[in-house]
Amino acid sequence: MIHTSPVAGIPGRSIGIIGAGPGGLAAAMQLAAAGFDVTVYEAQSVVGGRSRRLTAGPYSFDCGPTFFLMPYVLEEIFAACGFRLSDFATLRRLDPMYRLIIGSRDGESTVLDTTQDVAQMAQRLARIDPRDGAAFHRFMDENRRKLARLTPVLKQRVQSLLDLMTPEGIAAAPYVRPWESVHQCLSRSFHDRRTRLALCFQAKYLGMSPYECPSLFSILPFIEYEYGIWHPEGGCNRLMSAMADACRKMGVRIETGTAVNAIAFDGRSVVGVQIGGSLRRHDRVVVNADGTWAIKNLIPQELRGRDTDAAIDARRYSCSTFMMYLGVRGMIDLPHHTIYMSGRYEATFRDISQLGRLSEDPSTYVHNPSALDPTLAPAGNSALYVLLPVTNNDPRQCSIDWERERPRLREDALRQLEGPFGIRDIRSRIEQEILVSPLDWQRERINHGATFNLAHNFGQMLHKRIPHTHPKLAGLHFVGGATHPGSGLPVIFLSSTIASRHICELDGRVHPFDAPVPGALHASSLLGAGTNAPSRGGVPPLAAAR
Repeated sequence: MIHTSPVAGIPGRSIGIIGAGPGGLAAAMQLAAAGFDVTVYEAQSVVGGRSRRLTAGPYSFDCGPTFFLMPYVLEEIFAACGFRLSDFATLRRLDPMYRLIIGSRDGESTVLDTTQDVAQMAQRLARIDPRDGAAFHRFMDENRRKLARLTPVLKQRVQSLLDLMTPEGIAAAPYVRPWESVHQCLSRSFHDRRTRLALCFQAKYLGMSPYECPSLFSILPFIEYEYGIWHPEGGCNRLMSAMADACRKMGVRIETGTAVNAIAFDGRSVVGVQIGGSLRRHDRVVVNADGTWAIKNLIPQELRGRDTDAAIDARRYSCSTFMMYLGVRGMIDLPHHTIYMSGRYEATFRDISQLGRLSEDPSTYVHNPSALDPTLAPAGNSALYVLLPVTNNDPRQCSIDWERERPRLREDALRQLEGPFGIRDIRSRIEQEILVSPLDWQRERINHGATFNLAHNFGQMLHKRIPHTHPKLAGLHFVGGATHPGSGLPVIFLSSTIASRHICELDGRVHPFDAPVPGALHASSLLGAGTNAPSRGGVPPLAAAR
């Protein structure tokens, strides 16, 4: 049974959602559970957006995200809507969580397999520097307190500084430290460069340099070690299919291959979306397309005020990525996730974020899910995902001809696979191949091809991101990585809850988190056992906080 609120006589019954990415699908679930009539429009032929499934012959790949953290956040959404995530997707905890290959200027690399066993991880770090093993325990304790303080802010709607003037916001303030980067924060505790890199590379999840990323994001490695890293069978795209399946069970219409050309207004009020020559009427519209692209291309300039194209393009954006998806004959002797950090690690970020050029020794990430999951490739073969962070396509800093440089980038990726990753015969084993450059991402309606949305520098956090509810255009809402709390699957799911809850408040409805389906288990009760249970006691703060 799905909980619904009475709809008779309540305005805003019909909602159109632009984009069937993680934020759009999660919002659709919660709004449908609240009794709204929901239609989702997706330009691609499949659901998922940047989290969709790609195929090349018999091989399948995640298009974008491959790290799945904090599964309890999504479990809580399913539970509030009357479902169990485990009925739609199978999750497996990873150990090792990932392998780090930390390069150095003298050519010698340090290989570090990370584990959620904190005591064992401390021992591994102590082999690098004995002082850093003890510091790791302190790091975990400090960030446990930090996440607990930040959680209420991560889950609340933040439209202005006034929204932060609450007891919770004031309690979180000492942990923000806007003058300090993640790397600087770690440098106060850890002595060896390799240890610091092992605990700050996670800034890449936001498409940022750890030398620029605000220090509050030290919670990212903490979350990995506290609650684990997970693989959904079939890839992270399976979570998108799971949400789409749940949506359809609740009566949500999902129209794939349906690109929205414009958001339609009557004065300053939303009346629907324009698809080709047809107006689809809705009382509210939720945008899950790339946020800044959508403002530029879907909202008439005369309604945007100061949000001109030039003002939007002048904001700071994340890096982009060069992708190589390979169907490979035979198995690859690598863990599920392997990350190579260049011996010129800091210089590579200057190349990306300041100089707009390609690096000589690019840091590289390889996803090898076939070692664990046989569903993605023919028996005995491997579906390999290779990512090189590169500059985005912002013309202020980038003049790279991506079509001309595509062969070089492919060669760079293969050279790294043969070198630091040790796959000597990779070229002769490739059976299928897809290459994606920043230009390809831009063609997918992503502003500047910045795959991780707006940068998360301090001037673009909290109320400085795109608001969940537009302050001057009635009935227009946003979810996704360009909104608060930011990029990454778990926080995108949080953004969907923030936006859907406010829509419920505006229309006088009960959000499903506040009136869950009778008999449904709350996510925090699901954490004591099963695939989503943390390895240590206690309810994860992001699941427990209201």
